[in-house]
Amino acid sequence: MNPSGTGGAAAQGPYEAVIALEVHVELSTRTKAFCGCPTAFGAEPNTQVCPVCLGHPGVLPVLNRRAVELAVRAALSLNCTVHLESVFARKNYFYPDLPKGYQITQYDRPLATGGWLDVEVGGETRRIRIRRVHLEEDTGKLFHGEQAALAVGTDPSSLEHWSLVDYNRAGVPLIEIVSEPDARSPEEARAYLEELRSVLEYAGVSDVRLEEGSMRCEPNVSLRPLGSDRLGTPVELKNLNSFRSVERALAHEIRRQAALLDSGQAVRRETRAWDELAGATRFMRAKETADDYRYFPEPDLPPLVLDPEWVEGIRRTLPELRAARRERLVAAYGLTPYDARVLTASRALSDYYEDAVRLAREAGAADPKTVANWVMGDLSRLLNETQTSPGALRSKSSPFPAAALAELLGLVKDGVLSGKMAKEVLEECFRTGRSPRAVVGERGLSQITDASALEDLVRRVVEANPKVVAELRGGKEKAMGFLVGQVIRETGGKANPQLVNELIRRVLGSEGPA
Repeated sequence: MNPSGTGGAAAQGPYEAVIALEVHVELSTRTKAFCGCPTAFGAEPNTQVCPVCLGHPGVLPVLNRRAVELAVRAALSLNCTVHLESVFARKNYFYPDLPKGYQITQYDRPLATGGWLDVEVGGETRRIRIRRVHLEEDTGKLFHGEQAALAVGTDPSSLEHWSLVDYNRAGVPLIEIVSEPDARSPEEARAYLEELRSVLEYAGVSDVRLEEGSMRCEPNVSLRPLGSDRLGTPVELKNLNSFRSVERALAHEIRRQAALLDSGQAVRRETRAWDELAGATRFMRAKETADDYRYFPEPDLPPLVLDPEWVEGIRRTLPELRAARRERLVAAYGLTPYDARVLTASRALSDYYEDAVRLAREAGAADPKTVANWVMGDLSRLLNETQTSPGALRSKSSPFPAAALAELLGLVKDGVLSGKMAKEVLEECFRTGRSPRAVVGERGLSQITDASALEDLVRRVVEANPKVVAELRGGKEKAMGFLVGQVIRETGGKANPQLVNELIRRVLGSEGPA
């Protein structure tokens, strides 16, 4: 008898994937969850530790009020019910990165429950329910073999069989966000994670940087016969460092489980690690159950009791979140839903866009759609190429402030720069920090907009290309593009294309009807 549905040998395809996601998010506090140690990323190993976060005998934890506030902000932003009383517990297990031998977390009485996020996949909106949001502390970080050698700057071969541990991260405040098993495909799981990251960034809860480990995801996936409502045997996936890795790992695991079931084998309840290079999951260990952790109430911390007015005060300070901002950008600026989704993926990018729209409108330089095209196009390309965070655009040392974009678009509108020249100016401004007008002046990039300065050149180009002129007179408008291109080439790209077009027609008109 197998109560887990597809875990037994009788299951046959086709199958439906059932995916739940556990997401750990480091909160943006200056100090740790239960002590005063700093949380800054990138410090020298084991320099941000104390007897409390190292679990020395006799020490007592003191809860970080700011961590609670950020956790409540996150829960409210995710449409959860925040419980006015919750309880901390000890999760007992041994691992080298857990110095106390247990983790302070929340178990049967979490901070918040019953939330949801709507995600769009393939043009359809899907609701992913959130089971719980709870507070806990992070563990240390292990480095193995070559990774360990790189961490301490020594020859990789010298630590081939070593593991080192950095306890700087131990005790950093986390929230764990557990979804219901509502996602049905790797694409839905990725869409949920991307939306979740945006919500938490907008709420100011975390910097949610996957590359620094401040957001980490562990999906659970099982298969069941299509049309069944019974859950299969879940497999947990670890070692996922990007949303792309999550999507790839889930797709592989779904294929692996389907192959097992098709061959009459059982899916085992286990934890598997994703191997990015091999593009496959591999067995790590049998999956623990709650009983294995021997949860019991944390004796050194009283129940967490929240003032309802304090919670409502936090609710009133929540900013406009991504979904609401998307709708507003479409309504206020006439953007397409696609443009609004791209621009609101990051709060910083969205703020930058609205700053640029305001400045461009004040200067009469461009409409919101034109600004959107530049932000989503060349500016985003430069951010990706230089691995620059959108947040840097609004910093004091911004490589290209919103005012610079408005200035650049004004130069295009005034005919000083062509679109192609503007792209070159943008790139130089981004890489040097100089203003568009300064770059234009230094490089002499202004378009030639004086008809008298171009007319003789236009006549020479027309006289040098009689066959093309004949095609144009014969109604082949593509020939005009060739002639315009020749003039622009002769001026080193400085001639205004619209003016050149008008001059060619004027010259041809003086010679007879075109």
